[in-house]
Amino acid sequence: MTSGKSTIGPILGNVLGWDFIDLDSVIEKQENKSVDEIFEENGEIYFREKEKLLLNQILKRKKTVVSLGGGTVSYSNNISAIKKNGKLIYLKAKPETIYLRIKNKTNRPLFKDLVLNNASKDEFIKKIKEYLDMREVFYNQADLVINTDNIDIGRTVDIIANKTSKWINE
Repeated sequence: MTSGKSTIGPILGNVLGWDFIDLDSVIEKQENKSVDEIFEENGEIYFREKEKLLLNQILKRKKTVVSLGGGTVSYSNNISAIKKNGKLIYLKAKPETIYLRIKNKTNRPLFKDLVLNNASKDEFIKKIKEYLDMREVFYNQADLVINTDNIDIGRTVDIIANKTSKWINE
C-alpha cells in the first residue's frame, strides 16, 4: 500500500539483472483499464480473481522481481503460492507516511472517495490503519520486512539485493 514497491522493484530488478513485473500494470494492460476503473466497473472480487490468475502465471517465471498490490497477499491462497515459488518482502511504512503518499492520488480505489471528498488527515489515517490491521497478519509472513519510513530507496535496494544473494547461495 504505497510503500515504494513500484519504485524500488525496477531498480532492484536492474541491480540483480532480473526482470521486473508490476502485477497491477499487467492487469491493467490485459483489461485495457486502470485498476481504479476495474474496481468501479467490475468490482473488487473480479479484480482479485484476475489478480490471482495472473499472479500464478507470473510465479512460474524465474529471476523476476514482482511488485504486488497491497491486497494481493490477503486474498485467496496467494501468500502460499508466493512463498512456495519465491520470497516475500514487505516494505513497511507507518500510516502517516502512507498518508503523505496517497493524500492527493485519485487512482487508489480504496482511498479515492477520501481524496475526492477532501477528507481530513485523521480520516485517511483511520482508513489506512484499518487496512493495515486487516492485512498485517499476511504482511508479517514475509521473509524480509523493511521499514521504509527512514531509509532511502538506494539503501532499501541494497538491503534486499544483499539478502537475495544470501537466499540464492543457501
